[in-house]
Amino acid sequence: MLAALPLLAVVVGLYHVVVLTGLGSLTAVMFDVTLVSGATFAFTVAELLLTLGLVLLYVEIFKATRTSSLSVVDHLLSMLLFVVCLVEFIVLPGFGTSVFLMLTLMCFVDVVAGFTVTISAARRDFGIEAGLR
Repeated sequence: MLAALPLLAVVVGLYHVVVLTGLGSLTAVMFDVTLVSGATFAFTVAELLLTLGLVLLYVEIFKATRTSSLSVVDHLLSMLLFVVCLVEFIVLPGFGTSVFLMLTLMCFVDVVAGFTVTISAARRDFGIEAGLR
């Protein structure tokens, strides 16, 4: 059952920890590197969350290729996570940031991609072709 949980919930949970507890700041620099060009690349907590979100979104899309009863639960939980993120973005002041908007959009892509991949796999499994409608 744990495999059905959307992995993007981890990133959203980390965002909650940073914003709601005040233990950190989204703009806090984790590390910086001086590049050959002389420019300084600073990696912040917000960029870490977005990077982790993109990696987990890839894993979620890969998980959508499974054909099991858990995939339906996974899709439903992903939809629930998207709705929660959307409501938090609209209603809560600490969540009305571009970082959280990007995380919300990742949740949306997870939902759409999950259903799209599942429908495509089902069409292939049942042998439904475009011309036989």
